[in-house]
Amino acid sequence: MKLINKPIIFSAVVAAILSSCGGSSEILSTPITNIDNTPIKEQTLTEAEKHNWGHLDLVKDTIPGMSVDKAYTEIIKGQKGKKIIVAVIDSGIDISHEDLDGVLWTNTKEIAGNGIDDDKNGYIDDIHGWNFLGTGYDEQLEYVRIVGTGDTSIPRYAEAKALLEKEREQVTPKKTRYEQIYAAIKAADDAFTKHFGKADYTNDEVKNLDTKDETLLKHKAVAAQMNGFGLASIQDAESTLKGEITKLAESFNTGLNPEHKFRTTGDNPNDFNDKPGYGDGNVMPSVKTEAHGSHVAGIILAERNNGKGANGVANNAELMSIRVVPNGDEYDKDVAKGIRYAVDNGAKIINGSFGKSFSMQSEWVRDAIKYASDNNVIFVHAAGNDSKNVDVEPNFPDDNTGGAEISNTYIRVGALAPKYGTGVVAGFSNYGKKNVDVFAPGAQVYSSTPENEYKTFGGTSMAAPAVAGVAALVWSQYPKLSAAQVKQVILASGVPVNTKVVVGGNAEDVRPFSDLSKSGKMVNAYNALIMASKM
Repeated sequence: MKLINKPIIFSAVVAAILSSCGGSSEILSTPITNIDNTPIKEQTLTEAEKHNWGHLDLVKDTIPGMSVDKAYTEIIKGQKGKKIIVAVIDSGIDISHEDLDGVLWTNTKEIAGNGIDDDKNGYIDDIHGWNFLGTGYDEQLEYVRIVGTGDTSIPRYAEAKALLEKEREQVTPKKTRYEQIYAAIKAADDAFTKHFGKADYTNDEVKNLDTKDETLLKHKAVAAQMNGFGLASIQDAESTLKGEITKLAESFNTGLNPEHKFRTTGDNPNDFNDKPGYGDGNVMPSVKTEAHGSHVAGIILAERNNGKGANGVANNAELMSIRVVPNGDEYDKDVAKGIRYAVDNGAKIINGSFGKSFSMQSEWVRDAIKYASDNNVIFVHAAGNDSKNVDVEPNFPDDNTGGAEISNTYIRVGALAPKYGTGVVAGFSNYGKKNVDVFAPGAQVYSSTPENEYKTFGGTSMAAPAVAGVAALVWSQYPKLSAAQVKQVILASGVPVNTKVVVGGNAEDVRPFSDLSKSGKMVNAYNALIMASKM
């Protein structure tokens, strides 16, 4: 789930520094244990397993993967099936990536770069998808935008305003505390530079400094403390704190300022019909660090067995890239338009690894999800990373109104960790007996990132594309199934976990795994293919 650009979130290193200096820290300090209070034995994975654990088999490998490798070895056996178009609605995808460039969807009815809407679909030069963000990258969170409207009739307006006021009140004292710590680090840096006669002194030189100068000894203690927090040197600590101070200042002036406007597309995001075809055909991420979409895409359909990076789940799918998720909260208009674009241009599966707690025009997105369902398209959505019960606390987009579902092809996915037992549910994962359908591998997942790189990320953002990949694999082999039947197969064929598990990373919250989702199961590609063959 895309949860970056939260104004008050700061790194674990800085949180630890603040905690040691009298500030507050939200880092979990209670060790997660088994039900009998004995420590959980960490499962040691090989490097190969770390890069592929979501594809492994619970019985054979004792790792709660989806039996993807087993499915290919024993069932697929080289069969390609029918090509499936999968739309990834995200932050942009590096379509030039070595593991993705061979699986791109191309709009053959459009002539690239001629500035004409050749296929008359309302989008000019949409060769590999569409970018609803234009040149935009940063954006506010939805509750800030709600307050910015000044419309008190908007549902949860008072809640949004109270949250914004609380967040703004926290910034100033936190920034002041950062500045105090930064001043101590800067003083140490200046003193060491003077003592060693150079600015590029090393951490080892500081460690080995033999002096009776009380001021230098004090600075040496500061350096040791920074090392203890995982910072390589005083210079590293200085750079880290300076960056955090800058982020807080920018956050207060823009991210937490309801008067500030980020949007660059020229349309009114609160008018669904304003400026049709806004945005452009550039589906690439705007910066290299915007790796979320590329990582998600690789989980679904990175080229298999090409000797590079990681294998996607699906073996015969095409990638349609739709950019709607900024560095902040996505607009409901962009999401709804993105879903409709995917459906209208041939996608059979849509992955949505994004979400938020407030939604101004949730009905627009809900209508689009229903549109997908009515047109035999599956929409897979990440459950969210707040360790919350989404039956109680809202997470958007969803597929129900007052508890009544409007789609029979919407799948909401929680995240698993690579260890079977009480710790199998990722501590960050949302859950819900009514509103989460199934669980899939989501913690510590290795996949593609921009510029031909690969990294390990964790989140329900990684679990949703695992399920989208299984859906593509099953549907490719059995194309006569309906979207609703594919969903039914995925939920019904999963592996049940008949034990209690730790929920939300809280060692004192232990419940039956079956209470955390509608199916009470972990997705399993091997079982899904067998069940599909019998339908």
